[in-house]
Amino acid sequence: MIADRYFFSSFLLMCGSVCVSAADKSSTPNVVLIYADDIGFGDLSCNGASTVRTPNVERLARGGINFTNAHSAAATSTPSRYAMLTGEYAWRRNGTGIADGDAGMIIRPDRFTLADLFKNAGYATGMVGKWHLGLGEKNGEQNWNEKLVPGIGDLGFDYSFAMAATGDRVPCVFVENGNVVNLDPADPIEVSYQHNFPGEPTGRDNPELLRMLPSHGHDMSIVNGISRIGYMKGGKSALWKDEEIALTLVDKAVSFMEEQKDRPFFLYLATQDAHVPRVPNERFAGKSGMGPRGDCLLEFDWTVGEIMKALERLGLDENTLIIVSSDNGPVVDDGYQDQAVELLGGHKPGGIYRGGKYSLYEAGTRVPCVWNWKNHIAPGQVSDALVCQIDWIASLAALLGESLPEKATPDGCNQLDTWLGKNRTDRGNLVLQNGANNLTLIKDGWKYIRPGGGAAYIKEVGIETGNSKNPQLYNLRKDPSEQYDVASGHPEILKEMQESLEAIVDGRFGLSMEE
Repeated sequence: MIADRYFFSSFLLMCGSVCVSAADKSSTPNVVLIYADDIGFGDLSCNGASTVRTPNVERLARGGINFTNAHSAAATSTPSRYAMLTGEYAWRRNGTGIADGDAGMIIRPDRFTLADLFKNAGYATGMVGKWHLGLGEKNGEQNWNEKLVPGIGDLGFDYSFAMAATGDRVPCVFVENGNVVNLDPADPIEVSYQHNFPGEPTGRDNPELLRMLPSHGHDMSIVNGISRIGYMKGGKSALWKDEEIALTLVDKAVSFMEEQKDRPFFLYLATQDAHVPRVPNERFAGKSGMGPRGDCLLEFDWTVGEIMKALERLGLDENTLIIVSSDNGPVVDDGYQDQAVELLGGHKPGGIYRGGKYSLYEAGTRVPCVWNWKNHIAPGQVSDALVCQIDWIASLAALLGESLPEKATPDGCNQLDTWLGKNRTDRGNLVLQNGANNLTLIKDGWKYIRPGGGAAYIKEVGIETGNSKNPQLYNLRKDPSEQYDVASGHPEILKEMQESLEAIVDGRFGLSMEE
């Protein structure tokens, strides 16, 4: 962890950003952040996908700015969400790896968050959808039959309607403001990630009960004919219906906007699409020609369209900043036999980029990202500036004219002018992590991958991880697909990148990012 004295002393040195003057608070917008799950850069038609069309995201991109070099802070869900909501690299904190469904709160209540920023500015704040950052005090000790404390409401959100973790992890229930929705006290919930409950079927032992077979893992408790990760008993009346998750989340998000239409609001809508298990609603099932994964891309685009329609109906579209992005790169087979691989065809979820979810290569963290704010962001822009979600707190604080607490966003910086399309200034440097918690540094068009352990290739998901015992160096300006490791040909650059990364990791920030 960075020592306190380093939190801000090297802020601008590290980021290479320019301060933006405080905004007129009377002109600040509502903000809706739509956060996809496992949707890659090449999955959306605004980034060149032709096999599947996502017209609503296209419309937002045409009316605003589409970022082609935007990154999540990590190649997996929990650490990317942690970094986005706190402005701190997740690799600085223990316990920020992919969370089980019974994880305790990973972001502690005393931590300043993106929601706190908006709440301090007088906004109503809402969180709807996939949380995956833990609930309750300690791992595995929650009582799901009572209010879960601490909860999402302790992190700056006035309202929350959440999936505790992921669609493929138990408990498969929604939690609204800390309480499980539709729970029957006579049928209490029990959850364990250690052992099954007597008499409860599993995907491993009872495949005849399944409507979707696992391809690897995902063979524990069966909910709605789908076996999950972890064990669960009870709570039958509270179980979600997988086909209705997207519809339910949209309904809750729209209701929040309707209730708060007369005051500024911040809505964080985190979708299940296109994470496994992929069970699109019947209105999308079979429509893409690419199987359930392609259908879920259509469902995600529908979600975006429904939010846009609601804002227009409420007369809020003129002063609402809409942000669309994803938590990490794509994965095709992530645990279920859903024909995603067989029906992929010529579609490239990561675009031209190497790797995918779990990977240090570009497709692991280079994600779709669109900002749209009518009359404030010039339409039709495409920006190749290096940007990262970890900077959203500092950048939106500048937009709101809000001062940040002294120890907030230790790794985030203010790039508001870049996000608004007023310039194309790169982030000075960017450190990213993969599923094995190995690190890479991007700086001045170069990408250095630090040596680390772990498999170089995950056979089950068909993804190169970037893990290697040898240092790697890529020139992203000449070789964005990372086909040529040039470490041996550029020893001076390799040395500088190594020293820069170590300085950032240990908190010295000893090298100017302008050098």
